Amino acid sequence: MSVTTAPPGRGTAPPSPSPRFYHPTVARLTYGALLGRRRALLLFCLPLLLLVISAAVRALSGADDSTADDVLQGFALSALVPLVGVIAGTGAIGPEIDEGAIVYLLAKPVRRSTIILTKLVVAVGVSLAFTAVPVLLAGYILNSNGQNVAVAYTVGSAVACVAYSAIFLLLGVVTRHAVVVGLVYALVWEGAVANVVPGARKLSVQQWALAVAQKVAHGDIVSSDVGLTAGVVLLAVVTVVTTWFAARRLRSLKLAAEE
Repeated sequence: MSVTTAPPGRGTAPPSPSPRFYHPTVARLTYGALLGRRRALLLFCLPLLLLVISAAVRALSGADDSTADDVLQGFALSALVPLVGVIAGTGAIGPEIDEGAIVYLLAKPVRRSTIILTKLVVAVGVSLAFTAVPVLLAGYILNSNGQNVAVAYTVGSAVACVAYSAIFLLLGVVTRHAVVVGLVYALVWEGAVANVVPGARKLSVQQWALAVAQKVAHGDIVSSDVGLTAGVVLLAVVTVVTTWFAARRLRSLKLAAEE
């Protein structure tokens, strides 16, 4: 039996092309995976801890610019931001791969790059909501935005969120142990090594973000071992390269599923 297809414009509308950069259905499923499970509890607890610590520090020591810088760098940018990035980045795709649900998504006529870009947008959005906003509030609690510290660390946290989300999204694609690897990276490298070893600081997302925060802050209260231009370029390169590689790796997952 033959099937006749009407030409476009004569009774049958041509199929609409799938989105290239953002797919609403993929985004909705990803938001549900991130905010509808136990991850949501961690996402709420970590920023709450920052606010509690900030309130306690303010009550004990009063408004002090140096103390605010210590808390926002030592806890917010060094621990909160990368940890939330681990939860959001790996959680955006890791569980789907582990449970095999990614096969059904790959069977849909959606570009693999679109899937990755959509999940990156969701991961960044969730990370911003649970880091940048609490960091801004914590900065105002600590010293009422003295020397523009609250705004500076908010901007720094925002740019770090983008890079961390891309890095941990890639980990979610390439390994089943993405959470463990991400936690080791966040706590050991970003939280410890990058704060102690001078040479390692230049290879830290935290320092790249601090370069941006330093530009926004007034005075010399915020400092970074990396220049502004180098920090911005490195943040952009890491984000683009990890996102590209994640999309490329996702294509190989499709081939493995077909085999």
